[in-house]
Amino acid sequence: MHTHPEHPLLQSLVNTLRDITISPLTFRHTIHEITKILLYEAMRTFPMKPYTVMSWRGEQTIQRIDESEIMVVSVLRAALPMHDAVINTLTHSVSGFLGIKRDEVTHKSHLYYDRVGDCKGKTVILVDPMVATGGSLCDAIEVLEKKGADEILSLNIIASPEGLSVIEDMYPNVKIFIAQIDERLDENKFIIPGLGDAGDRAFNTL
Repeated sequence: MHTHPEHPLLQSLVNTLRDITISPLTFRHTIHEITKILLYEAMRTFPMKPYTVMSWRGEQTIQRIDESEIMVVSVLRAALPMHDAVINTLTHSVSGFLGIKRDEVTHKSHLYYDRVGDCKGKTVILVDPMVATGGSLCDAIEVLEKKGADEILSLNIIASPEGLSVIEDMYPNVKIFIAQIDERLDENKFIIPGLGDAGDRAFNTL
């Protein structure tokens, strides 16, 4: 199931990323702002718990999110700016990282790094900016489900219709929050119009 917020500010920020003349710093900052909007949407119905705090008037019972129940997992390396945006907001959440690389000949993805702990009792916020074939995201979701994640919320900036369909067919219970659904995949499985390589553009790699 996917949610696609149609907000002018969100769409303007996504379209800013399409400009290849912006600096890596601007690229990362824009990803950061997009991620915050997606996070707000994803957390809209998140449960709150009562806490007793010391306010200026003495003890007071308030409602807030239990961040200890949240794990933020990013797919290296393009998702790192998204990861920062989430943990800067949910400062008491825990983190995990997955390295997943796509073979540019076969277009198949493979997992080469797993630094994700036990997910039992956790809502996992999975971040990855681009969903092309859906292979990398499916691999990530498989890992998280095997580690016992209670719920998976996927935050993504751009997806192809083909990749989105693959994920929803394989993992219908995963909630996907996507900023923009682009036209299609080309013969090389690149998103059209897309952004180019998000990791290269974020970190100015060659």
